[in-house]
Amino acid sequence: GINAEYGSLWHDMEPWGDGRCPIVHEYRNKMVLAPMVRGSLLPLRLLALHHGADLVYTDEIVDKKVHGCVRLWNPELKTVDFWKGDRVFFRTEPEREAGRVVFQLGTPDSVGALRAAQEVARDVSAIDINMGCPKHFSVSGGMGSALLRKPEVACDILKTLVRNLDCPVTCKVRLLGSTAESLDLVRRLEATGIAAIAVHCRFTHERDRDPAHWEDLRPLTSALSIPVIANGDVFTRADLDRVKAVTGCDSAMLARGALHRPSAFSANGLVPLDDDIKQYLDIAVKVDSHHKNQKYVVERMLKAAKRTDNSHPEFQAAVRSKNSEQLCGVFGLDQEWYHQHKCGSWGGARREPMFEDFSTLAADIKKKMVDKRKLEQEGAEGEEESSSKKPRED
Repeated sequence: GINAEYGSLWHDMEPWGDGRCPIVHEYRNKMVLAPMVRGSLLPLRLLALHHGADLVYTDEIVDKKVHGCVRLWNPELKTVDFWKGDRVFFRTEPEREAGRVVFQLGTPDSVGALRAAQEVARDVSAIDINMGCPKHFSVSGGMGSALLRKPEVACDILKTLVRNLDCPVTCKVRLLGSTAESLDLVRRLEATGIAAIAVHCRFTHERDRDPAHWEDLRPLTSALSIPVIANGDVFTRADLDRVKAVTGCDSAMLARGALHRPSAFSANGLVPLDDDIKQYLDIAVKVDSHHKNQKYVVERMLKAAKRTDNSHPEFQAAVRSKNSEQLCGVFGLDQEWYHQHKCGSWGGARREPMFEDFSTLAADIKKKMVDKRKLEQEGAEGEEESSSKKPRED
């Protein structure tokens, strides 16, 4: 049979069997990794979980990127990979992320949102809609914070997903110009049936350099019955009790704090920065992430620690690195270590000739399964026809 011919490959392609990834059941008393473009990819998510994060959001992925994607099980990494063209745009590791990974979707309407969500929902624990990003790309496309000014559209997206998905649906918003406006919005969003709401305690015109308005969240948490996740100027686990006391929130979300120091989630406090960097690179190499993403995260860590001047040559060495091996070498993870730990996977976050081979194999498996079912069905129909032609006994 097919399973015998392909060994464990067919089984491994469906890590959930006939079911789905475990869902998020509780949003209260959680420390959460925020969705960050180029930041909240698999390596940082896994490191955050290692240090004690309860939930991890992906970076925002626009619905059109998901439409028509190819889902493949990566047998070497034990990950589920979603391909578009010749690149992996989303990778999740079921063993460590199941029940804890939240897929954040950027979308301007319910039709595109549902189509995209249905592509990935089986492999994630919840779907979140980005309604807070103020960047031009999102707003000009009717996504992100543009939805804050179109509550009817925002509510339609959430209602559609809640009605059609078998996992929790949430959203992440920002404060509006007045408390009354913010209250009206979050009440309408809650009425759609969402499981929780994350609030970035800044207005749409404000950026990270502006202080977060924790005090403005209190009226919202008092008015809502669903869990509220506070975001903005939450840097370590030690901030959790403080932000709860000020805002009345149920959980807290770390963005820059986690990007700059992933050990911010640890109940034991921060580890030395070099340990944070080495732990990050160790995971990044093993899950075959792209060098450009590795370099971006490491540079952000060093810049936050103000280790960029001439007395810290590692920063310029990291900037000049041309590949993962060179970047690892900057921090004492030498060539021998790199070649011992790197993973030559079937499809990294870059062009891989094996993708074509694996796609062909996956299509071949699917065709054999269809042919097998067809033969079984024809056999059953033949038996019925033969039975019907037997002479009747009077």
